[in-house]
Amino acid sequence: MRVHVAFTPAEEVFAPLGIVIDVLRATSTITQAIASGYDRVLCCAEVDEARAVAAASGSAVLGGERGAVRIEGFDFGNSPREFTGTPAAETLVLTTTNGTRLLLAAAVRCETVLVGSLLNLGALVAAARGSGAADVAVLCAGVQGELALDDSYTAGRIAEALDGEATDSAAAAIRLARSFGSHEEGLGSSKSARNLVEAGLEEDIAFCARESALEAVPRFSRMVGTAAEVR
Repeated sequence: MRVHVAFTPAEEVFAPLGIVIDVLRATSTITQAIASGYDRVLCCAEVDEARAVAAASGSAVLGGERGAVRIEGFDFGNSPREFTGTPAAETLVLTTTNGTRLLLAAAVRCETVLVGSLLNLGALVAAARGSGAADVAVLCAGVQGELALDDSYTAGRIAEALDGEATDSAAAAIRLARSFGSHEEGLGSSKSARNLVEAGLEEDIAFCARESALEAVPRFSRMVGTAAEVR
């Protein structure tokens, strides 16, 4: 298995298997929602699209953020801690600044797309190994097009656990991840984490830093209008 890491969405990688990462917080939130019993998550790029998709989806709730802040009129923000209890509906419609956009792009370029985080690291690696894919692209959402240290750290942890033939980018991510003493340090050193602290959401950092706490491995299933359906 050849393992490549794309540190920003600008690198338009095509691969049989793509692993999408926006660890703070979209992919952690998606993983937690599916683990908690939501039947599916519909990922949208734009706020108006999310509202329209939710209105057409029957039993659905809206979640999302812009600049780490819950979108006005939405049921939830983008904190995985909001989705630990009993599901509020069958469907979560989610739109975020970076992560949902990357998932939509990956759905076009990769045959199979898995949702990755530290929360499901063990189950994710097992699923990737079991897929039989010869090439795996670990795709980082970044922050508004730029490299994000938290995603790069998580990509390195995933690349190392996959234990495949690492490209230079994967080797760089692994070295970066090894430079931190803990998951919380790796995530907490990022601009994404500082944004959460400024928004009063610092508890999300420790929550998302828990390794292999969940067995769910959400994956892209199909397009539903303009939304990417993840189950």
